Amino acid sequence: MRVMAIDYGDARTGVAVSDAAGLLTGYTTVIRGRDPERVAEEIAQIARERQAEELVMGFPRNMDGTEGPRADLYRSFAALVEEKSGMPVRLWDERRTTIEAHQILHASGKKMKAHRENVDAVAASLILEGYLTWLARRRD
Repeated sequence: MRVMAIDYGDARTGVAVSDAAGLLTGYTTVIRGRDPERVAEEIAQIARERQAEELVMGFPRNMDGTEGPRADLYRSFAALVEEKSGMPVRLWDERRTTIEAHQILHASGKKMKAHRENVDAVAASLILEGYLTWLARRRD
């Protein structure tokens, strides 16, 4: 099953799509834009092109597990993506994904300025990886 993960942001939204077996990240990209309608349309387009069967979107939680201050914004955006794509969006805990994404980029030798261009796609990959691991454990 091909799964698509979304790391929604104000200016950039990361997208990662698994391989057909739903085991590995096979494609990543960053959508640049601040208009939620346009970003949701681009996400729906990528989902169609990449034949995604399931959508999962990072959801802001505080370290204690409570909802973060942007939770309502993310719920609204998820509803918009559902409308544009015709697919339900599962909200997924994204705690620490951006921090880990920066650490991965730093360890790979990327300069901090280059992080901005890639961090959202890496964060989406981490969301996808966490979700795919969860799915695999559920199947076992």
